[in-house]
Amino acid sequence: MLVLTRRSNESIMVNDEIEISILSIEGDQVKLGIKAPREVEIHRKEIYLQIQKENKEALNLPGELINLLQKNK
Repeated sequence: MLVLTRRSNESIMVNDEIEISILSIEGDQVKLGIKAPREVEIHRKEIYLQIQKENKEALNLPGELINLLQKNK
């Protein structure tokens, strides 16, 4: 893991297209601003993990149920 120190109103760049800015620091809370192309998905980690979990569960649906869902399109 890369660890960087930034102050309020400072940024880091990820490749050429993603800029992460420190907007403010209040106590133990840091507000970030992220500039990225629209096609780049950005999620809080807990939301990302929930999406991954739901995707894995969807892969485990019985074949008959998947066929039924496809017929109802």
